[in-house]
Amino acid sequence: MKAHECFHCKQWVEADAEHDCWTTTEAALTRDLPEDLRDAWERLRETAADFGEQRIYASHHSIMFARKACYFFVRPKRKVLEVCFFLGRTLRSPAIKKAVATSKTKVAHMLHVTHRDQVEAPLTDWLQEAYELEDKRRATPVKKLPKEPPSRVRGR
Repeated sequence: MKAHECFHCKQWVEADAEHDCWTTTEAALTRDLPEDLRDAWERLRETAADFGEQRIYASHHSIMFARKACYFFVRPKRKVLEVCFFLGRTLRSPAIKKAVATSKTKVAHMLHVTHRDQVEAPLTDWLQEAYELEDKRRATPVKKLPKEPPSRVRGR
């Protein structure tokens, strides 16, 4: 391939050079965070890791927390940690910047964390609920309506 500017990261890529801007690490995403945000990030990660078995991995500009599917992710920014978590209901709280339905059963909630002290209830409760959502959905399957017997058409 000829030399070009990467569409995603805007980095100049020389001709025939390998380039993968999607592959990153937690350390790379959190390296330049100010001390307050780094402390908040560490507390957020520790809290989530204590919920139980899960995968924690970096993808592009986010750090994902997933069981079978992602239940929340963090986008480290210069002045805030942008946290997005998925619940089976819509929250009403001044802390929630935005809530968007992502499917018939899940709502994404966005909020900003700027200090370690913000990583406590109710945020930790919401994250725990998001973590447990997969168990609840599996434990209570959608009930199907019983099939009605076919109506009989009487012949003449």
